[in-house]
Amino acid sequence: MYGNSAGPPPARGASMVITLRVLYAAAGFLTCGLLACVPLFRVAVLRGRWYDWTAAWVSMPLSIACLAVVGSLPETDHRTDAALAGLLLIGAAATAYFLVIDIRLHAAPRPFAGHPPPHAPFAGPHYGPPHPAGPYAPPAPLQHPVPGHPVAPPQHHPAPARIDQVRAELDELSDYLRNHDGRDGGRQGGR
Repeated sequence: MYGNSAGPPPARGASMVITLRVLYAAAGFLTCGLLACVPLFRVAVLRGRWYDWTAAWVSMPLSIACLAVVGSLPETDHRTDAALAGLLLIGAAATAYFLVIDIRLHAAPRPFAGHPPPHAPFAGPHYGPPHPAGPYAPPAPLQHPVPGHPVAPPQHHPAPARIDQVRAELDELSDYLRNHDGRDGGRQGGR
């Protein structure tokens, strides 16, 4: 009788999206490239493409190798400077790539699944009996009794499946209450 009431997950607010973008971007750059894999893994999870996963997995050992060179060689060695520049470039590139992909994914228009497009047939689940003769039935289209005038076909605007389900439940409840009140009224009057 109650059906499935689970709807789509709640959408994240703009402040939550911005906060997550900042945290993922900061993880790559502010750790000097050591956690550059974090935004890359986020991109790989969002898009699921093989080269995103490859970039995320390659960034981990590359960052660790550059950090090992920085830590093992003296500061005056030119290889230390190159390894540190490599770490910072990995972090900056991962951050920039994450921001570009994430902004594109959130800016892409998503299809709205709540209502069918106009003039499209409605192929959703139908719950309960049809509603031609209920208290909430739509009015019948006006017919022109004048012969020779064309009668416009009735325009049906399909309602979402959830509204149909609620209408069916309300009709069922009102039928039940009418029957229940009719029986109780007869019993109380006979006492």
